[in-house]
Amino acid sequence: MSGVVPEVPVSLRGARVALSHDWLITWRGGEKVLEAIAELFPGAPIYTLFHQRGAMPEALEQHPILTSALNRIPGARERHRLLLPLMPAAIRGLRPREVDLVISSSHCVAKAIPVPRGAKHLAYVHSPLRYMWDRFDDYFGPGKASWPVRVAARTLRPALRAWDVVTSTGVDRFVANSRHVAQQIADRYHRYARVLHPPVELERFIYTSLEGLGQGGYFLCLGALAPYKRIDLAIEAFRQLGLPLWIAGSGQSKQWLHALPKNVKALGQVSDDEVAELYRGARALVFPGVEDFGLTPLEAQACGRPVIAFGAGGALETVTPQTGVFMTEQTVAGLVEAVRRFEAFEAGFRPDRARAQAQTFTREAFQQALLSELAELMTG
Repeated sequence: MSGVVPEVPVSLRGARVALSHDWLITWRGGEKVLEAIAELFPGAPIYTLFHQRGAMPEALEQHPILTSALNRIPGARERHRLLLPLMPAAIRGLRPREVDLVISSSHCVAKAIPVPRGAKHLAYVHSPLRYMWDRFDDYFGPGKASWPVRVAARTLRPALRAWDVVTSTGVDRFVANSRHVAQQIADRYHRYARVLHPPVELERFIYTSLEGLGQGGYFLCLGALAPYKRIDLAIEAFRQLGLPLWIAGSGQSKQWLHALPKNVKALGQVSDDEVAELYRGARALVFPGVEDFGLTPLEAQACGRPVIAFGAGGALETVTPQTGVFMTEQTVAGLVEAVRRFEAFEAGFRPDRARAQAQTFTREAFQQALLSELAELMTG
């Protein structure tokens, strides 16, 4: 949590605020953004589809958390994505009352929460309905789900996309987490969105000296094992290269971790303290997916480490030619070629440049910019 919380503008003082987030089940990038928003409005209720008690840090758990009817279904939190067809009705069933301002943090349906008459709604968008637009094949393509689920998803896709567009009209102001997502908002909803990049936890991801940086000798993949992360590309590329690759994290694509080559190690879920040490010891973070934004490249740079990333999506907004190397093709061959270029790049890499790049994404700057957006919305 930040040591200095920006002062709330006069136009927001006394405003009754409610927050909306898709679900509170795992502590990932979207939840970290929600926590930074919630810090500005202590006691504001959080409306969400699902909540796993104890899964969030205490700062969020202290807020009143109101869940949808779906949360009462046995096993729903563990298999929540299968309930996607029911989510539109569930989010519309959550109705904040007696509020002046609703702030949604959405990658799925949270932006569709009903807003009382006279209240304003700012939607901070991590991605438009991720599972039904450009990430559809990542979740419901061949081999990604059972055939009944794939057939159902394909059947429902047109209706869910139409619903997503219609409910965008209930938002007074859009804010996107990257230029990549702002373009998606323009394409899908025909709305303008200001870009406000998420903050990185600079206090946790830091290095005090060059000693030990990169000395672990391994390359690192870290984060949720979601289909679009393309950890499969990394595994095959490093099998061919014969270089050590460590993979930290878990998720629905953990089948990629079966029958790994000897030079690839699966660490499973790791603690926050272990994450920082893994970054510091790595030669580079390997980031082969297309992210809407992606915090892990910034966390690695905050620790003074370079990044090997696919040159698309949010990575283009967080990694520079001085702090990393880009894959030109999202293929095994493309990653192999990028790693080989990295070995020449590595000799001239400077950890201080990576740290300086991460320092432009501070929590205080994020909160101050968000407050400015909210003040304009409430007085406009």
